[in-house]
Amino acid sequence: MQLTKRLFIFISCCAFAINTAIAGPAIQSWQTANGAKVLFYPAKELPIVDVRIVFDAGSVRDGNEKGLARMTNSLLDEGAADMDANAIAAKFEDVGASFGLETSREMAVLSLRSLSDKELLTPAVDMVATILSKPTFPKDSLDRIRKNSLISLKRQQQNPGSLVQKAFFENLYAGHAYASQPLGTKESLQGMTQAKVKSFFKSYYVGNNTSLAIVGDLDRKAAEALAEKLVGKLSAGQKASAIKVVTMPGKSQKVFIEHTSSQAHVRLGQPGIKRKDEDYFTLYVGNHILGGSGLVSRLSDEIREKRGLSYSVYSYFSPMAQLGPYMFGLQTKGDQAQQAISVMRETLKKFVDEGPTAAELKAAKQNITGGFALRIDSSKKLIGYMAVMAFYDLPLDFLDTYTKKVEAVTVDDIRKAYKKRVHPDKMVNIIVGPTSAQKAAVKATTPAS
Repeated sequence: MQLTKRLFIFISCCAFAINTAIAGPAIQSWQTANGAKVLFYPAKELPIVDVRIVFDAGSVRDGNEKGLARMTNSLLDEGAADMDANAIAAKFEDVGASFGLETSREMAVLSLRSLSDKELLTPAVDMVATILSKPTFPKDSLDRIRKNSLISLKRQQQNPGSLVQKAFFENLYAGHAYASQPLGTKESLQGMTQAKVKSFFKSYYVGNNTSLAIVGDLDRKAAEALAEKLVGKLSAGQKASAIKVVTMPGKSQKVFIEHTSSQAHVRLGQPGIKRKDEDYFTLYVGNHILGGSGLVSRLSDEIREKRGLSYSVYSYFSPMAQLGPYMFGLQTKGDQAQQAISVMRETLKKFVDEGPTAAELKAAKQNITGGFALRIDSSKKLIGYMAVMAFYDLPLDFLDTYTKKVEAVTVDDIRKAYKKRVHPDKMVNIIVGPTSAQKAAVKATTPAS
């Protein structure tokens, strides 16, 4: 316990800044003996080591067993070798290390943060290696996680924000692996077994399906040894197959889901861009102007400031291995939903037709480049970027050239990219909210003030 407190206080009291261009040593890359890709950045400013291990084992790999990827990853720290969850947690606690697990549509992630002192780092790394090489996937833990997941599914059915997000992905990616939710379904969770979990782990938690990012107080030799120790006992295996290509919708689609919520939750969108898309920076800068810059965006000006239809409105690209979603969202009064959607569409169409002004582009570039340094000013932030770079095989100079590529975007680039890639008349539109009858009933039963 004392080590954990000491680590927290130490980190909180130290300033660790990394130059926007990552001045000094460049990001280095190599492969482990069993095929894992490694990205490493030596950072001597603090005696800390951050590691992120990423497997191509997210929910897109579930197949017909929805929720299997999440269940597998969630069980990793529940049992390993002869240790149960409490013993594993105690091992990390004893050396002041922080260990975490998370699962998304494309990734299964293990993360470790430790002081670089060998007496502390070595047992923490050994513990992660044991978790990966000797997981036991205890049945009682599986049953507990299953129960909690089923409770979460019920809560989602009552939450309009969760419902609209779920319906958006299901309709936008109908028939594609991106459509399913990482949590799974009631039926799939009830049919989850240890055998299925072990089979999934054996197939996807292999060297050739692994990428690592390491940032911290190490030299190259020590980082190579660290990577081998962490994942070296995994079989080489095979890299997961390529994700099926996403097709663009041929026409617009509108879905209304009745809910007793006081407000209507709206999602509008289409498949957007890949991580390695040639238009990545152009569309990113363009969307910053349109709806990605908060209260100063065009959408906010039209919907919030001029008409008061919503407290906030946003849009963003979420790039993935295939076309990730380009999503627009807001909340508004039920009887204002159609007006808000109309304004959103009109604003988008005008932006697609005309592009941004020179003044808008200048302001966007200043905002993006001015804030970029803060997005990588600690090892904890940098490790996230590097994990993405390793997983999607982005160039090693991605961060070094980031601001230059933003600065290179022109008004004409944005106009051309939006005309080519964004189709306001072919978007999926999801609304979750009250019907007129529901609103009238709520109003009738609400006491007068």
